[in-house]
Amino acid sequence: MESSLGPLLPLFDRERAAGRALAVGLLVHTLGSTYRKPGALMLIAANGDYSGLLSGGCLEGDLRERSLSVIETGQPQLVMYDNRGADDLIWGLGLGCEGAMQILLFRVGPQTDWQPLAHLARALATYTPTAVGIVSESSNSRMPAGTLVLPEQASPELRTALDHASRSGRAESVTGEGWKLFALPLSLPPRLLLLGAGPDAAPVVDLAVRQSWKVTVVDHRPAYAQADHFPAADRVILSRPDELLAAIDASHFSAAVVMSHHLPSDLEYLRSLSSTSIPYVGLLGPAQRRERLLSDLGAPAESLRPRLHAPVGLPLGGRTPESIALAIVAEIHAFVHLGDTATAPRIA
Repeated sequence: MESSLGPLLPLFDRERAAGRALAVGLLVHTLGSTYRKPGALMLIAANGDYSGLLSGGCLEGDLRERSLSVIETGQPQLVMYDNRGADDLIWGLGLGCEGAMQILLFRVGPQTDWQPLAHLARALATYTPTAVGIVSESSNSRMPAGTLVLPEQASPELRTALDHASRSGRAESVTGEGWKLFALPLSLPPRLLLLGAGPDAAPVVDLAVRQSWKVTVVDHRPAYAQADHFPAADRVILSRPDELLAAIDASHFSAAVVMSHHLPSDLEYLRSLSSTSIPYVGLLGPAQRRERLLSDLGAPAESLRPRLHAPVGLPLGGRTPESIALAIVAEIHAFVHLGDTATAPRIA
């Protein structure tokens, strides 16, 4: 899932508020080793400001120059960068990436009611899966390159393709009579539930939000459950551990981490989580503490064990709160993007 929109929104909102069109760079095809994969996006403003990367910074300068024409004329450009040769000294850069990238540049602005970015931004705000279509190549005058297809406007055939991309979260191409359409799904960010709002939760929130994740923090202590302690969090909730499921909708979360440092509270959090379908549950603390909690939990522990990562986090080393936060976020990142095989529950 490459089409992460969250990091691009500040630039989009700025230019939209000013009524200025901008260019979208959409990676539609790759061969070999490339920095990003199909579906990756970047935005480029008329003054040269840009957000997002399609390469490691090697191609963005050229894309920025090309985008000026796209913004001025509204004519999309399909650009190919091929670095697979033995000496790929493109513009004297010597990229050495050993891959090829095909990037579609097209204009978004008041002329098109800011689509498809406006549609994607609304879906992101409501956490609604969706996909849009952009014609990337065409010899058909009725479907020229750059044509946008929103779900509500799509023909039955294209609506099926957009629905499939939305459900799978994978970009795909659809071909028609003289045209090729790129179905771009919105990548919804993981939702992380932190149960415990102590000082060591702050770096976890910070690192997760840097990934554009949505983070909810819960604590039963009024002095800890303070929104100003976690300004980047989506929500900060004051709730007793035994009332957790009344305070949140557990079906929304990709992962939960229990880190209250309070044994009775952690027990109640685990009891609540045992009845949810949250696929990743992390527990802070050593193995002895984990086994004591699972023993006290009783029968509900059986539904929790297959999902429990305890001690939580990858074994990266380091003992500072920041190091532990990095280990936690890294393990959840691997789990969300690669699945169980990347980070199996470590219960011995």
